[in-house]
Amino acid sequence: MKDLIEYIARLLVESPDQVRVEETRRDDTTVFQLRVAKEDLGKVIGKNGRTARSIRSLLGVLSAKEGRKAILEIVE
Repeated sequence: MKDLIEYIARLLVESPDQVRVEETRRDDTTVFQLRVAKEDLGKVIGKNGRTARSIRSLLGVLSAKEGRKAILEIVE
């Protein structure tokens, strides 16, 4: 899942070398923190949050398949 988030984010941004994804596990939940360059935040979030919502939907499907919960945090 971490690789998928990183792959999608790199395709969306102008500075793919600054994309970082950190994974933290808490009980049955995995938290992914996505960091991108400040000027690329809007591209990852999208208009009215549509892009971020789409990434979170994909993440939800994959995590449900594994029987876990996953949260995506987009960090400034």
